[in-house]
Amino acid sequence: MPDVPAVVEATLEVLNPDNSRRSARVTESPFLIGRGVAGNHLQIPDPRISRNCAAIISEGGRHFIEDRGHRLGIFINGERITKQVLQEGDVVTFGLENACQIVFHSATIIPAMANAPVPETTIENFLTRIGQIAPNELSSSGLGKLNLLLEATKLLHSQLPLDAVLEAMLDHAISITNAERGLLLEADSSGTLRQRLARRAGNVSMSAAGFSPTQTALRMAVERQSGVITEDLHLGDAALQGAESIIAQRLRAIVAIPLYAMTRANTEESMVHVKRGQFLGVLYLDSRRPAAFSKLDRQILDAVAVQAASILDNARLVERERQRQRLEQELSIARDIQQALLPRRFAEFPHLDISGINTPCHAVGGDYFDVFPMSDGRTAFVIADVAGKGLGAALVTTMLQGALTGVTLGADPVRVFDHINSFLCDHAEVGRYATAFFGILDREGNFDYLNAGHPSPIVVRRGEVIELFTEGSFPVGLIPEAEFAMARGTLEPGDMLVLFSDGVTEATDPEAHLFGVARLCEVLAGQEHTPLDNVQKRVVESVETFSRGASQADDITLLFVRYRAATQIAESGA
Repeated sequence: MPDVPAVVEATLEVLNPDNSRRSARVTESPFLIGRGVAGNHLQIPDPRISRNCAAIISEGGRHFIEDRGHRLGIFINGERITKQVLQEGDVVTFGLENACQIVFHSATIIPAMANAPVPETTIENFLTRIGQIAPNELSSSGLGKLNLLLEATKLLHSQLPLDAVLEAMLDHAISITNAERGLLLEADSSGTLRQRLARRAGNVSMSAAGFSPTQTALRMAVERQSGVITEDLHLGDAALQGAESIIAQRLRAIVAIPLYAMTRANTEESMVHVKRGQFLGVLYLDSRRPAAFSKLDRQILDAVAVQAASILDNARLVERERQRQRLEQELSIARDIQQALLPRRFAEFPHLDISGINTPCHAVGGDYFDVFPMSDGRTAFVIADVAGKGLGAALVTTMLQGALTGVTLGADPVRVFDHINSFLCDHAEVGRYATAFFGILDREGNFDYLNAGHPSPIVVRRGEVIELFTEGSFPVGLIPEAEFAMARGTLEPGDMLVLFSDGVTEATDPEAHLFGVARLCEVLAGQEHTPLDNVQKRVVESVETFSRGASQADDITLLFVRYRAATQIAESGA
């Protein structure tokens, strides 16, 4: 019988938008994920997610996640991937707001699931983990210290506040070593240590500001990447004996253990081993009495240090997740504001039909369009595309929109564009420029326009696609000396004017081919009598069909305007 490759089990923790949780064990390869019930091992009931969007594959003792064609992409910790190995704690998302998230847990980690029991840890488990203990060391004192280790381990799964957990952990370390004082130092992003928590023997709190640990011991522990444990400084390292802080405080025993996050790596033999990850801080203890640490004391102390590192690491991950959630919330607010500034319902114009859509490729985008009536009875249209994506581009689009609405107060459009260009060029540190097409149409079909480096609009006249308004200048914010001017064209009754951003024509398929202007013209040809909402729908569907789920790097914005002549208006009684 042929050998069947073993699947190393893992657990997926599904975090739903309503804060409920569920888990699924990865017991097959490939392990399929998607919206559809049929054929999927993990179903995600979200209509925005593809029927078959991702798969987890077990290879050589590792788990990979693979994008199986989800239109918006698969993301690991915020980065889009095609196929990537999964690490403990990786967060899988689907490019959607207010959607479920999947947290990957390796087989060696038992996640603290909501409403799930925490496995009881026995003394035998700890004896196995901390090494072989000589029988003569298992005194009542030794068993008491093992009990402290068990209590410290339970803190990992407690619901206590973080500072309370750290205080209890530090108290246990002081009790195990019979130290007089204990200090927990935490490393910032640059590796600089700062004092986070200080305790005295007897579970007494003390001010970290009044605690002066010996910098020599801390430096030695960090440089050696191993613990510095000195039972009697009179017999210890010469550098420690001569340290001024040690002499001044009359210290006799010191413990300084560096704390590291633990990561899991796969060897060539497909065995999983724990290795050191990011430097988190130092556990420091001292006493004015000499100490005598047994082998059990040292091993228990090492285990407590590992537990303290786990707590700090978890706290760091929780804070990172909170920051991510805050950022997502801020982006969600920015998106809502940006979408609210776009026209939702177009005013009723007797000589015009209008339709438009804006679809950012990220939470917020750099495109926008607007339609607004002028005081002299004419109607203005604008479409703009700011270089770059995300929040920076969205801020500039808001500025552009506010500036261009000034024409409704009688401002000269050319002067407005000159002002915007000067402003952006004078603030080069903003690092943004924008293309824009601005036009004003009267009831007789006269169309005055200004094109600042934007793709020329398309006109559909009697079913044929033509290009009329090609005159233009440079984008605003790119060249300080750029000159802008209005040009004039004419729309005939029944003409459909199509304004678009390059996110439409530069949409790509999986082979990186562009949708292109020619395909857009093919979709628009013969649509002279089709309602604009239907034309818009056909264009969007054509781009989606062409891209076949490929990730898009630009926003998609479309604005459709159909002109009706004054004679048609009179005949219709408008």
